[in-house]
Amino acid sequence: MISSQKPIVIGVTGGSASGKTSVSRAIFDQFSGHSLLLLEQDAYYKHSDLPFEERKKINYDHPLAFDTALLHHQLNQLLHREAIDKPVYDYADHNRSKQVVRVEPKDVIILEGILILADESLRDLMDIKVFVDTDDDIRIIRRIKRDMESRGRSLDNIINQYLKTVKPMYHQFVEPTKRYADLIVPEGGGNQVAIDLLVTKIKSILSERGLKE
Repeated sequence: MISSQKPIVIGVTGGSASGKTSVSRAIFDQFSGHSLLLLEQDAYYKHSDLPFEERKKINYDHPLAFDTALLHHQLNQLLHREAIDKPVYDYADHNRSKQVVRVEPKDVIILEGILILADESLRDLMDIKVFVDTDDDIRIIRRIKRDMESRGRSLDNIINQYLKTVKPMYHQFVEPTKRYADLIVPEGGGNQVAIDLLVTKIKSILSERGLKE
């Protein structure tokens, strides 16, 4: 039976490789077996008709790189207990895939992404807003390791992209959204105290709305 109660939306943001995913996964694991889903903003990069070499030059850390209207629309559908066809982004091709993933509505939605707090319409849909605050040096080291191992990118490519777009866009667009956060989490998923506080608050809201804990 589908609940008529409004799902809880938890927004988890921070810079690239800040530990957003670790925090989101830590919350997810605490509610293992419960009605919960993870929605990544990265899935909502815009489709581009540009040639591959031109797509590689796109500033993927700018708010305009995302199809925020589609993300807002599909999040609203989930809040109304409607299933969505979530887009799939192909990092190797630098473009949205033709595939989609069917996502059923759940009681708890974790929305994760670097710029989810930059858009007022998205912020208004969130019950809890979390900013994962991690030092720039740690983030670039994590990004190098991740992109070389899982995305097949060269060290020069990663460093150039970081210096030209990732770091300046973080300070221009991402870091200022910290002021909208209900909770700032230093150092990501290793901050167990912050994770425990989040889990306790989520359980409290679930109880208030008569949703299953």
